[in-house]
Amino acid sequence: MAASPPSPTDAETAPAWLGSRRLATIFWSGVALVVVAVSLFGGEDEPSGTGHAHHAAPAATSSSPPPPPPPSSSSSSESLRAGKHLPRSRPIRLRIPKISVDAPFTPLAIGRSGQLDAPPADEVNLVGWYAEGVSPGEAGTSIIAGHVDTATSPAVFAELGELEKGDRFRVKRADRRVATFVVDSVETFEKDSFPDERVYADTPQAQVRLITCAGDYDRSAKDYTENLVVFAHLV
Repeated sequence: MAASPPSPTDAETAPAWLGSRRLATIFWSGVALVVVAVSLFGGEDEPSGTGHAHHAAPAATSSSPPPPPPPSSSSSSESLRAGKHLPRSRPIRLRIPKISVDAPFTPLAIGRSGQLDAPPADEVNLVGWYAEGVSPGEAGTSIIAGHVDTATSPAVFAELGELEKGDRFRVKRADRRVATFVVDSVETFEKDSFPDERVYADTPQAQVRLITCAGDYDRSAKDYTENLVVFAHLV
């Protein structure tokens, strides 16, 4: 867990994610996207006990994000290259048995500020997915984000760093299928050197990134110093 910041004063209560911290251009399915660091804490006050979470998240360069890639209908060799994947379907629930996560999904979109909207700040057991991107189980890179904590308590991804290579988690989908993923790696990155392309670049396989905050809480920046990313693929 990150170091807990003290209770904020009234002067410190402005939303921390009104301004983007950095931009990095990547390619997603052949379409250029911008990656910006935004907050996962969407309330008016900073947490008083455990700090607030930030993560890097994709944002489209125009008001209309690129549509998801259509299901592959090309040659069998291309299908083999893509590996196992499922058709597009909205995720319903995330279950990570090892860390007792059983949480519903909410769709996240690009707001008028040009940043990815965050899940509600007062919902400690809720995860968000970038709904204009790849759905979990679909070929490509799906982004799932969650709070590490809120103003009052630990949140859904408080123990995400306990996952290890080989651990499994499941996503229940609207099509009644359950997509099972195995963890490839769990890594932390300094926010100033976050590997945007590695995390967000599209892949021919069905992959997922689980993202939350990590490191120490920087009182001057009112932000955590690191991001935690779980890399996983469909099995």
